[in-house]
Amino acid sequence: MKRTALVLSVVIVLAVGLLGATQETKQPLKQEIVKLNYVRPVDVVILLQPYTSREGRITHSPNQNIVSLSDLPENVDKMLAVIKEIDVKPADVVFTVQLVLASEDGAEKTDEALANDPVIKELKSFLKYKSFSFLDTSMVRAISDERSGLTLGRKGEFVLDLKPRMIKKDKADIIQIEVRLSQLVEPYQTNETRTSRSILESNLTVKSGEKTVVGVSRTAGGEKGLILIISAKLVD
Repeated sequence: MKRTALVLSVVIVLAVGLLGATQETKQPLKQEIVKLNYVRPVDVVILLQPYTSREGRITHSPNQNIVSLSDLPENVDKMLAVIKEIDVKPADVVFTVQLVLASEDGAEKTDEALANDPVIKELKSFLKYKSFSFLDTSMVRAISDERSGLTLGRKGEFVLDLKPRMIKKDKADIIQIEVRLSQLVEPYQTNETRTSRSILESNLTVKSGEKTVVGVSRTAGGEKGLILIISAKLVD
């Protein structure tokens, strides 16, 4: 009987000691409220879920663009670091666009600005076109990961759609671009709406400030071609 009482006493003492140790090692939770500037709270909550512990909580207020964090200090610090990295102003890209009409018969005179253009000189080395003239030139400012469009052509008959994405590679500013050039088609009847057909689509990668040919599309008849040339530059 005494032996049983002694064992029970030892078990109680150990249990109390373990409970005390657990309570002593349990860390207090850290609370942080973060005001977001550029990213949506719902996107941040999804991104931060892997960093939360069992006791952790992440709530958000879409109307106020606020995220509330409650978790172990080391987890909250990791989440704050992630937010600092992603909640940044989207990069702006300025595109300079040239839409050039090329002719095989050389009937039209080459525009002076194109005659000495290195890009046009390179095209002459492997294309049959003899003369080059501007259909349109324009500039447009776009935001990374967002689509921008502009109308081109002497009669506004072309629509250009651009979507840039900024990436860092070897300490250089690299711009990935989705490009689509469409031509508006006149309706057969006056009560029909104007439609469009895609004539150039491309995905390309350029360095900031670099000028490149997106593509060449032959016009009806095949003796002329549309050449789309763009340069993209990252701006603050």
